[in-house]
Formats: sequence, C-alpha cells, structure tokens
Amino acid sequence: MRIHIASVFVDDQEKALRFYVDVLGFTTKHDIPLGGEDRWLTVVSPEDPDGTELLLEPGGHPAVQPFKDALVADGIPFTQFAVDDVKVEYDRLRALGVTFTQEPVDMGPVTTAVLDDTCGNLIQIVHQSG
Repeated sequence: MRIHIASVFVDDQEKALRFYVDVLGFTTKHDIPLGGEDRWLTVVSPEDPDGTELLLEPGGHPAVQPFKDALVADGIPFTQFAVDDVKVEYDRLRALGVTFTQEPVDMGPVTTAVLDDTCGNLIQIVHQSG
C-alpha cells in the first residue's frame, strides 16, 4: 500500500493552480472538468512526475471552511512539503511575494517554515539535516 493522492481544500481552484504551479513549482498532472466549475485538478513534483499527486480539491462542503479557519487561527499547517533547504526556499518564495506565518526555525534534526497558500491553508515546508 502507498499514498497515491493527498488533498488540500482550496477556496478557488484556478487561483490555487497558479500558486501551486507558478509559485511553488509543482506541475499539473490532471485537469479534468467535472461539470459546473469544479475540476479534478492534481499537481505533482516535477522531480517525481509519477509520484504522489496533490488534489487541489474544491472546499465547498459546509464542514471545510470552519475546519480550515480553525487550523489557520491556531497556526496549524494543513500539510507539509519537503524541500532541500528551508532557508533557500524561504528566500525564493519571499522574493515571489509569498507570506510566511513562521520564518525558518531550526528544531534539531529538522528545519521548518510555514507559508500561506493564498487559498485558505497554511503549508509547512521542511528539510531534515543529515
């Protein structure tokens, strides 16, 4: 068994696609209309195009917004992405206008930072040393 798709609920799929592709650097894997405005919209790491997909899932269910609001209010990231160097990625993303709610923090074997994905989520970036 392995993880095939993970989801992140987004407020606006088109805005999310631009952020996750143009800013974070993922590539579009699937963009399939589902009727209405919703799409089956997944992105992948360009380093692993056949790896785990991230579904940019419409957040229309009534439970989604209160859930997301509570996580953001408490500063809890919805998910985590691995990077080679948190400080380098932090600097790159800041230069692109990304807002961080936590600057890079060294926590022993890991370094983390938390960013706002502009779609209602906090996302943690992390790298492990050694």
